[in-house]
Order: sequence, then C-alpha cells, then structure tokens
Amino acid sequence: MDFATAVKTCLSKYVDFSGRARRSEYWYFFLFGVLAGIVARVLDALLGTDFEDTSTGAIDVLVSLALFLPSIAVGARRLHDTGRTGWWQLLWFIPIIGWIVLIVWYCTDTKPGDNQYGPNPKHQQDLGAYPPPPAAPYGSGQYGA
Repeated sequence: MDFATAVKTCLSKYVDFSGRARRSEYWYFFLFGVLAGIVARVLDALLGTDFEDTSTGAIDVLVSLALFLPSIAVGARRLHDTGRTGWWQLLWFIPIIGWIVLIVWYCTDTKPGDNQYGPNPKHQQDLGAYPPPPAAPYGSGQYGA
C-alpha cells in the first residue's frame, strides 16, 4: 500500500474500529499525521495563530483534533492484524514500557491467515481491497538484471 492509498483508506474509515490494517497503512498514516502537524505549526507561526508560551496554535489544535479518531481507529485495526484487541492502545498511558510494547506490536508482521477480526489484508488483493505493488521495470537492477 502506498502513502496516498493509506491516507485515503484511513480517512475513509474515520471511526471504523473493525477489521485489520497492514503495517504500511498504519505507518503511512502515522507519517501523514507527523507531516500534517509540522505544516500546521508552520502555518500557525506564519499566520500568527500560535498561542503564547507554547509550541502549538489554533491550526495545530484543529489538525490534531481532526486526526485523533482516525489515528486511534487505525491503531486498533493494526492491533487486530496482530491478533490483539484495540484496547491495548491504553498502554500509551504507561510511560516508556507501554510505548515500547505498542511500537513493537505495531511493527510486528501480520498474523498469517484469518482471525476473529477479519480476513488477512495481505491476501485481499484478489478482492480489490489493496492494489498490488507496481511491477519493477525491466532492467531496473532488481533481481540481478
């Protein structure tokens, strides 16, 4: 899954906590959130909408609020993909140890086969859920060519 598809999927499943999400979907949306936050902070600084004595502003707050629920939803779907319930996200409230555990789980590969949360998203290409990766052009150096 590429960056644009991941962002579109996560925003279209705004508060959908059911199903599964691949690693690429989660991490691309995470990257999108970081980039959106940076752009929002720059806009706050340029437009003068930043709050005094803080590093945030009105636009940053609005962007954070807009991306809060989709971030939790894709996190729950990512944990579903590893065979865990989305409630494990509450580990974010346990400093350091909880964070490390969640990051490891978010980086864990998809559990093979279907689970109680739905079919394996890696094998949904036939159903049109995720587009297949583009083929490497001939002579691109891949596979020793």
